[in-house]
Amino acid sequence: MLVLNEEQTRNALPWADLIEAVETMFRSDCVMPVRHHHDMEVPGGTSAVMLLMPAWLPGEHVGVKILNLFPDNHLRSLPTIIGNYLLSSGTTGEMQAIIEGGELTARRTAATSALAAKYLARDNAETLLMIGTGRLSLNLCQAHAVTRPLKRFLIWGRNGEKAEETAREARALDLDAAVVEDLERAVSSADIISCATLSHEPLIRGAWLKPGVHLDLVGAYKPSMRESDDETVRRCSLFVDTRAGALKEGGDLVQPIEAGVISKENIRAELAELARAAHPGRTSPEEITLFKSVGAALEDLAGAILAYRHASGRVAHP
Repeated sequence: MLVLNEEQTRNALPWADLIEAVETMFRSDCVMPVRHHHDMEVPGGTSAVMLLMPAWLPGEHVGVKILNLFPDNHLRSLPTIIGNYLLSSGTTGEMQAIIEGGELTARRTAATSALAAKYLARDNAETLLMIGTGRLSLNLCQAHAVTRPLKRFLIWGRNGEKAEETAREARALDLDAAVVEDLERAVSSADIISCATLSHEPLIRGAWLKPGVHLDLVGAYKPSMRESDDETVRRCSLFVDTRAGALKEGGDLVQPIEAGVISKENIRAELAELARAAHPGRTSPEEITLFKSVGAALEDLAGAILAYRHASGRVAHP
């Protein structure tokens, strides 16, 4: 049985291969039961979340992710996401690999956003605005650069020092990155806006969005959280990773639906429909598109199979 640590997991999940693996899994007959989502009290701190996310390809692979999300861990110099993925044979049930869950989650999340942008962002998108400076920020910049010809990366964060650090790390990865302080101006100039924060209040205003922009909302993983305002969802063509997940957990959609601003019918398609060509995705250069991601177990399974095959020297693509 393979045991992959954080670095080994990262090396076993190259971006182009991972994006393709996630796309293939969205087209597949993967079985994905409703995930277990448990809030956990943390005395003296922000409540944590335990996630149990099972999925399987009948006769091929079975997997489950056990993940703990502790929002205050940055105060302890620890990762916010801690956990592991257990991959087993779908024929015998034998354990095949234990894969570090934080790195798997970060990379498959970014790969899923990049896959959505393949269908929803303009072909000539050159400027990406990254809102947020957490673990996902560099992953999102790198992954989006695989599916679109990005030339400039703008970094915005509440903490200026952290934003500068993220920009330096991006430049070390050969990305032309710079910090921006005026969020309204940055939003109005970007071709793709990727937002990965723990915000409970809107950061993005719909009035700021230029025609043709693609908005990638990755944070706000609870109904009480939000990264965009009502005008944003009014102006955008709405897409999700899965309807079941986004309509239950994605505050950027749950709140305006509850307020009567939009309805469930405003969601044009989920990612499986885009991957299977059941929906065309972007339909005009001026269309403003929004992709809301809350995560799906099939994305983890796709990454776990790819990591297992890469690390064991098997075929690179599931």
